[in-house]
Amino acid sequence: MTQLDQTLQMMKDLTDAKGVPGNEAEPREVMKKHIEPYADEVLVDRLGSLIAVKNGKADGPKIMIAGHLDEIGFMVTRIDDQGFLSFQTLGGWWEQVMLAQRVTVITRQGEQIPGVIGSKPPHILSPEARKKPVDKKDMFIDIGAASKEEAMAFGVRPGDSIVPVCDFTVMKNEKFLMAKAWDNRIGCAIAIEVFRQLQGEKHANRVYGVGTVQEEVGLRGAKTATHLIQPDIGFSVDVGIAGDTPGVTSKEALAKAGEGPQILVYDGSMISHTGLRHFITDTADELGIPYQFDFVAGGGTDAGAIHVTAHGVPALAISIATRYIHTHAAILHRDDFDNTVKLLVEVIKRLDAEQVAKLTYG
Repeated sequence: MTQLDQTLQMMKDLTDAKGVPGNEAEPREVMKKHIEPYADEVLVDRLGSLIAVKNGKADGPKIMIAGHLDEIGFMVTRIDDQGFLSFQTLGGWWEQVMLAQRVTVITRQGEQIPGVIGSKPPHILSPEARKKPVDKKDMFIDIGAASKEEAMAFGVRPGDSIVPVCDFTVMKNEKFLMAKAWDNRIGCAIAIEVFRQLQGEKHANRVYGVGTVQEEVGLRGAKTATHLIQPDIGFSVDVGIAGDTPGVTSKEALAKAGEGPQILVYDGSMISHTGLRHFITDTADELGIPYQFDFVAGGGTDAGAIHVTAHGVPALAISIATRYIHTHAAILHRDDFDNTVKLLVEVIKRLDAEQVAKLTYG
């Protein structure tokens, strides 16, 4: 087994934590534990987003770096008489990646109940039906209960969280890291590491490292956290699509794992701020930090909520090219994490009130 360094252990703690939209307490506590030693203050807004503050200059510009704490998952909606669970998806799920996957049901008491997503077996379906994906509404979760009463005796109730199962794994090529919840604990990990690397560094800003809640169901935590912070500059750090697997063309997805952070020029929630985008890429060019441009026709990140808060916030989404997003197991590259952290640290060191004013009104 690979010996985990400080950064890998932090990543493992974050991704192994269980936290679907609306129930992010566990990853929030993990993020707090890892970022608090480098922060001047840590608070939680009333929706549940974690906000850590690191002051460079007391009256300097406010720079927000946001990853989201929540991961895609499910919620128990009903227990039938045989003890099988109906569920609601939380976040975007594609039926073909769901069946026969292991899950954990989290009860009110914190009990973790193992389960598996099931459906009618193909052996008893018509040939026509076997050719079609099973609809989510025809799936259920089997927790090994013999009746509704037994499932309830386990502590299971409607509203309980259901979390995918995939332990953090360093792959044979140790640059590649597999886990559930990279979407988007990698953003939280980047915020933590930026705070760590700013220790002892001089800069003229107030930096806010944020773990937002409920991103996967509508960028909700980013709205409340941004209202609280009122930032001058906002960065959302999330996962993006990796176009380096078989069958994917460069027209469908531009980025490749390991070739630098993705600078999003456009997505379904935001057109990137031109001045901020140029400032980021100029800094990367100056320092030889690799990066990739990308765009996503649909979907969005927390930057979509950040940039339209109050009177408007110059904002940019930075993504990590990740394979198999919105499944139980995703894979990303350690170098992309390191280069994203390096880029954000250097950008923060170069920002001050004068530069922020140029970006805001330029």
